[in-house]
Amino acid sequence: MPPAFHPYGPSHKAVLVITLAVFIVMLLLSRTRWALLSQRVLGTLLLAMYPIGLTVHALYGSLSVLTALPLQFCDIATLAGGIALWTRRPFFCEVVYFFGIAGTLQGLLTPALIYEFPDPRFILFFIMHGGVPVTAIYVVTAMGVRPRPGAVLRIMTFSVAWYAVIAVVNYALGANYAFQCSKPVQASLFDQLGPWPWYNLSTIGLGLVFYSILYLPFAFRKAMP
Repeated sequence: MPPAFHPYGPSHKAVLVITLAVFIVMLLLSRTRWALLSQRVLGTLLLAMYPIGLTVHALYGSLSVLTALPLQFCDIATLAGGIALWTRRPFFCEVVYFFGIAGTLQGLLTPALIYEFPDPRFILFFIMHGGVPVTAIYVVTAMGVRPRPGAVLRIMTFSVAWYAVIAVVNYALGANYAFQCSKPVQASLFDQLGPWPWYNLSTIGLGLVFYSILYLPFAFRKAMP
């Protein structure tokens, strides 16, 4: 049997170092004539994650009701990140910033993953969960597209609406998108949020806290249009 992934084992530590290195490279390139090209390369990679993931899961026999649809919050952050890097649209920049730091970064630090390197699913997981936080910080620093006034309410409304959509899909398909029906097997922040189903309410409340904290650096600064 192939080896199982272990959080903070050698492969995970290597990914964290590589993610930091990519962020530094992106920041350095943002000051050069290669800035636009680097943004579009990363943006294209993020947008390609879903179709590539479908193909890989199909080839490796892990395509299921839980991997077939781009309904995880990390999926939304990935798509928003790709669009943000290509278009600089403020809403997509806000989505990737708030979702990417409040959510996807947790997946990078506490991965709900069983596949070990060099399994392609390991690589896809960490391209997404590394690329999204890099993009989230990049758009508000190097690109200068900061959250606008009202961003917390706007993104919170979007989050709750999307959470409701996922609840309907989970009920209809017997799935577990956003871990609404059961917590990840691996240790994660969910373990601190109470038993099912109450941890879903805790998750929403914690999202509001995270969004508010993430908005603080921009609360008294004029956002770009």
